[in-house]
Amino acid sequence: MSDYQINLVEDEQSLARILKTYLEKEGWQVNVFYRGEDALEHLHSPCHLWILDIMLPGIDGYEVLKKIKSNSDTPVIFISARDQDLDRIVGLELGGDDYLSKPFLPRELVIRARKLLKLFHEQHHSKTIELCGYSIDFIKRKIISKDEEIELTTKEMDVVLLLAGHLNKILKREIILQHVWGEDYFGSTRAVDDVIRRIRKKMPRLNLETVYGYGYRIVPQ
Repeated sequence: MSDYQINLVEDEQSLARILKTYLEKEGWQVNVFYRGEDALEHLHSPCHLWILDIMLPGIDGYEVLKKIKSNSDTPVIFISARDQDLDRIVGLELGGDDYLSKPFLPRELVIRARKLLKLFHEQHHSKTIELCGYSIDFIKRKIISKDEEIELTTKEMDVVLLLAGHLNKILKREIILQHVWGEDYFGSTRAVDDVIRRIRKKMPRLNLETVYGYGYRIVPQ
């Protein structure tokens, strides 16, 4: 899978630009944040990996890490200029999945990121999940109900897989629109509502909730 979404939180702008370039060469989409506060505003946006500097102005990386892990199981690589065992131990205890101390080669970060993405996402999504009486296969893009395949359009399938990949997480209409229709789409968020309505008709047992004024989520029964 090449269209991974990476959130990079690094206050050194020159370093952030270099790391972004290396990560994007892998075909990944990279969002850069220079402050912890800015990163937390995107806590519920679709993301496959966080790369998080510990030493940040304002809210530090430890606080951001705790918020991430309290909201999802998205893997986190944390980095620090202080090459101390304490940083590594505290970060891992808070739920960090890997650790790099500065200075490091950008290529090393790419290798660590690729390893975590494969471990957490490719293996996870190679299996069919059972959800509300439906079998959802992320790789084959198939949904089976009582031995019959549910016929969905491409957009309907994209939305179901996006929400099923972020169970219990509320995704804004704008986020769904951006992820499924693309950043160049300038239509109304009504397109999301129309697709959700069709999904509910085709998959009536799916516990697809509307969070009014915000967006949608799937909650396992």
